[in-house]
Formats: sequence, C-alpha cells, structure tokens
Amino acid sequence: MQGVAGDDERRMTIVQHLEELRRVLIWVMGAWIVGTAVAFVFNGFFIGVLLHPLSTVLKNSHSIIPNNEAIYTSPTEGLTVPLKVAAVVGLIIALPVVLWQVWNFVSPGLRPKERKFVGPFIASALLLFAAGAAFAYFVMPIGLSFLTNFLNGHAVYFPDINSYIGFFLIIVFIFGATFEMPVVIVLLGLLGFVSSKKLKGWRKIAYVGIIIVSLVITPGADPFTPTLLAIPLLLLYEVSIVVLQRIFRR
Repeated sequence: MQGVAGDDERRMTIVQHLEELRRVLIWVMGAWIVGTAVAFVFNGFFIGVLLHPLSTVLKNSHSIIPNNEAIYTSPTEGLTVPLKVAAVVGLIIALPVVLWQVWNFVSPGLRPKERKFVGPFIASALLLFAAGAAFAYFVMPIGLSFLTNFLNGHAVYFPDINSYIGFFLIIVFIFGATFEMPVVIVLLGLLGFVSSKKLKGWRKIAYVGIIIVSLVITPGADPFTPTLLAIPLLLLYEVSIVVLQRIFRR
C-alpha cells in the first residue's frame, strides 16, 4: 500500500510539473502574441529603423532608386514583411515575460547558491546580446557599402526589402549570439571545465579559432564584417580571463 501511495504521489508531481509547463507556455505565447500585435501597429517605425543602414548606404552610393528606398516585387510582401518584422520585435518585447516565466519554472529546483548566480547570468546574457546587436547595427553599413558597390558600373543594385531584412536579422543574431562568449566561458569556469590559466595557455589557438569562426559564420562576402566581428570577440576573450580570475579569487 505504501508503494502504491508513493507512486500516486510521484505521478501527481509529474502531472503538476506538466500543468506548470503548460501554464508557462501559455504565458509565453500570450506575451509573444501581444508583443507582435503592438509591434505590428507600429510596424512603420520598426521597418524604418531596420532600413536606416540601407538608406544611408544608398545615399552615399548615389543610387538611382527614387528616395533611396528598398523595393518589393511580390504583392504578398506588402503584408508578409511587416508580419515578419512584427514577430521578431514582438519576441523582443515579450522577452522579460519569457525570462520571468522560465525563472518561475526552474527556480524551485535550484539550491540557494545556484539561485544567486541566475540573476547576474541572465542580466549579463541580455546586455551582451543587446551590445552585439547594437554593434552590428552601427557597423553593418560598412560591409553593406562594400557589397552594394562592388559591381558599380556593371550593374545596378535594387535592394529587395524581404532579402535585406532577412540578411539584416541574420547579421544581428550572429553578432548578438557570439557576444555571449564571456557568459559561456565563465559558466564553464564555474563548472570546473576551464580556468583563467588554461585560457591564457590556449590564447593563440583561441585567437585563430575566433578569426576562422568569424570568417565562416558571417553571411557577407566582404572582408569588413568578419573583421569587425573578430576584433570585439578577441577583446571579450581577454575580458573572460579577467572575470574568471576575480571570481576564483573571491
């Protein structure tokens, strides 16, 4: 009888976890839908922000396109492009709710010591991703100018808005994701896989690896984008060494 009671208790615990997970997913989807709706209402502003680097490049390249604006060739793109932008911006708007729900879901299973690290890690991850995305936004015109003017005199560049926004979002995501490197390194250090001494010993190999990865993951064929990605990543590698040293001293 005790065994049956224990099984019932365990089964109820699993059911409760599934119910909690369902509640979290409902909150996340609801926040994303609301954020997407808000972003769609102001889609003109957000599309204008995304197109600003392209407009700057077209102005400097003396483009023959009227008003230096992007074009679209499919009737459906007039709706699908704003929806795509709204979905991405909506996810960003919903991110605080998403993180809050995820934290509520996993925090009961963490020990007090582990909970102390969660806040700084989440804050650092958000700040580094935002820094990488912002850096990509401001340096993107450099690589974009090279790509759009490479065939100057032989062909005219007519920027398709759908292709451009897809390219833009890939670049921003790559920069934002790779800027998370210090968070990953510090986490590996806390788990005992790496140390500041090991990172110093691996410095030459790490530098070569960072440069190769920067060349491989950037979608543009220009030399500027991977260079502008590699430089801050090399600096972040050194920052990771300093952070690990201070953590282990404490």
